[in-house]
Amino acid sequence: MEYADASKKAPSSPIRYIAPTMPNSRPFIEVAVVMRRERISGPASRWQPWRWVLAEVVPQADGFGTSARLLYKNDSEERWLHGGYRVELFKDDVEGYYLNVTTQAPCWFVLWRMEEEAGTAAEPIAKPEMVSLSYHDAGRWLDAQETVEQVPAPASVVEWLQAFVDEHFVAEPKRRKRPESFRSLSDRFGNPASVSTEKKSGGGHG
Repeated sequence: MEYADASKKAPSSPIRYIAPTMPNSRPFIEVAVVMRRERISGPASRWQPWRWVLAEVVPQADGFGTSARLLYKNDSEERWLHGGYRVELFKDDVEGYYLNVTTQAPCWFVLWRMEEEAGTAAEPIAKPEMVSLSYHDAGRWLDAQETVEQVPAPASVVEWLQAFVDEHFVAEPKRRKRPESFRSLSDRFGNPASVSTEKKSGGGHG
């Protein structure tokens, strides 16, 4: 068993909420994403022995940097930390935040892709591309056949998002529904699930 850090989880740090300082600036937070590579068991492992899944979204810490870093590895699992993601809140997407914050389990939404070629590791790894708190972003990504997964957002982030929605959201008589392409899917936890295309899940890379 090999430990790149002291535990399987990314080191925790307080979430820093950055308020607008200029008329055209937007509130934002900085986060890091942990991806997990896990071994597949059973008959399916003959075709695909490994798969990648989103593990967690954590506050960005000063020592994370922006390059992928191996946190943990054993014979059945790897965890990789990807730092330096900025999650901004846009007034023109306040409905997307409203649709998220009014669910039973508000989530982070993460779009990730497999590397085309090995870079940091000996084999290609899954790399997050974008992180959002908007249902509309998640719906657009899924419509584009991207891989999108979600994990629950912590209470402090939900409160921050709720405050933004309370300030800017104005309900319309006929508000758009949640994107059907996203809402109709569910994962093993009963939450909206990811969509992966075949081109992203080949060989032994998950």
